[in-house]
Amino acid sequence: MNLAVLGLGFMGSTHVRALGAIQAARLYAVFDLDERLLSGDFTAVRGNFGGPGEKLDFSSVRPYRSLDALLADREIDAVDICLPTNLHCDIAIAALRAGKHVLCEKPMALEGAAAVRMAEEAERQGRVLMVAQVLRFWPEYVALRQAVRGGELGAVRFAAFRRRCAAPGWGGWLLDPARSGGGVFDLLIHDVDMCLHLLGKPEAVSAAGYADAAAGIDCLDAHLYYADGCVASISGGWHHPESYPFVMEFTVAFDGGTVDWSSKSPAQASLPVFGRAARPLSLEAADAYRAEIAYFVECCSAGRAPEVCPPRESADAVKLMQLLEVARQRKGVKILCRI
Repeated sequence: MNLAVLGLGFMGSTHVRALGAIQAARLYAVFDLDERLLSGDFTAVRGNFGGPGEKLDFSSVRPYRSLDALLADREIDAVDICLPTNLHCDIAIAALRAGKHVLCEKPMALEGAAAVRMAEEAERQGRVLMVAQVLRFWPEYVALRQAVRGGELGAVRFAAFRRRCAAPGWGGWLLDPARSGGGVFDLLIHDVDMCLHLLGKPEAVSAAGYADAAAGIDCLDAHLYYADGCVASISGGWHHPESYPFVMEFTVAFDGGTVDWSSKSPAQASLPVFGRAARPLSLEAADAYRAEIAYFVECCSAGRAPEVCPPRESADAVKLMQLLEVARQRKGVKILCRI
């Protein structure tokens, strides 16, 4: 399958590297306005994790500086959109109408209505649309999902998801809320999506937080309230530029034990479960970005909708993220969730 990556910044270059290990697909084309990136030189690319960029061999990859020209290329089967969030909706719809399958980086869109339009267009065109909510493929979160769905540990009673990093010193568009949605929106969409994936839609939400754009601080502490009494906490955001480390983690309390993990923890073969009779959760060794793209390619080849990461659920994540930002403005007041 021939795939084109649109946008070669931090996440686009991450997808390019992951794609190189997937035998069922090849990097056929790339789009960017930066000639250095189009040549495969990622040495100046950086992000909130991982090492410095590198130079890749793009001698067999078609460089495009025009999206219209790229979408008109009949040899391209699918596009991978790694462009600023405000561009996702229009470009995804144009690609779907051009007969391409679409993998789109998170957040799916800046507004729930736009995300729904993307999902509707994919259904109308009979093409695969998947949002790159990579936590659904991250080994520790996959193990957590299996524990929730398997029921061996009983019901979930409390869950806490945390994610924080320095305000980005790269990709200037991220600092513009009109293009990225802002720090909380862009970063915590991962954890909002995971709560929806594992626990479903809450009955109500509350949130508080603080934002100081000049200082690079944009933080949220939110709570999701479920009909069965479960409460999920989501917290984090952007902190002081350059100096604050990237960390993601979760704590989930079941009837039969508590699972706790942090990206600061050393690599391990299983997740410990704290409880008298609980057994550790096994982890599958996998690169989440590679697994995510490989699954998308598999869905495209089989002509089936992505059950692991359906676009309608990704649209719900955008709606819930918007609601949490409204709740933050209300400073802790509980509000009904009707997404």
